[in-house]
Amino acid sequence: MLSDFANLENLITFNSMKIFEIGKIIRKIQECRQNSSPTAVESFIELNKKRNPFKVLISTIISLRTKDEVTYKASKALFKLASTPQRMSLLTLKQIQNAIYPCGFYKNKSKIINNISKRILNEYNGKTPDSIDELLKFKGVGRKTANLVIILGYNKLGICVDTHVHRIFNRIGYVDTKSPDETENELRKKLPKKYWMPINSLFVFYGQKICKPISPYCSKCTINEDCKKKGVTTKR
Repeated sequence: MLSDFANLENLITFNSMKIFEIGKIIRKIQECRQNSSPTAVESFIELNKKRNPFKVLISTIISLRTKDEVTYKASKALFKLASTPQRMSLLTLKQIQNAIYPCGFYKNKSKIINNISKRILNEYNGKTPDSIDELLKFKGVGRKTANLVIILGYNKLGICVDTHVHRIFNRIGYVDTKSPDETENELRKKLPKKYWMPINSLFVFYGQKICKPISPYCSKCTINEDCKKKGVTTKR
């Protein structure tokens, strides 16, 4: 009986330590990011007014495999032409292409944007869906995009896992997964919910500036001592 209580106590201590450690890591990254600029997608949400899920959705699609500065310029140019599903659905493919060029895969993204705008208008009465399951019904929308719309567009609980989030959580040793979808699934099981919404913004920033895919800047990393550096072969 006493041994059972001891084992239970050890389990509680172990879990508390894990929560404390990941909390410490996230707080350190938050402190590092305090004075940095918002990401391109974050630039198109009106935190002090009314959130615009449609802009979040479209700018996230534009951002796929595209640098942040290009995403911002392309999104801004497109939203000058149309910022609602109604107006966007009236644009020609050529107009959308010209606006979002030179973002990666701009021709294919133009078709996706056009199709999504028309479906939102015709099937959802012009309102961007506020559930992951509904958003995933759109061609070109994956879990990363769907979660980001839920989080930034609707301020609802979600976990947006892109390559940076996937890489860093594996690198520090918090998860051991092979894909972003696997990482999201594991994080939903073990990451405290208070950290779900901010991790994408924090880890994208950190992955772009410090924890790079190849040869990360470990010498100036604020979580260097807390990181297991799994998969790191060269560092700076």
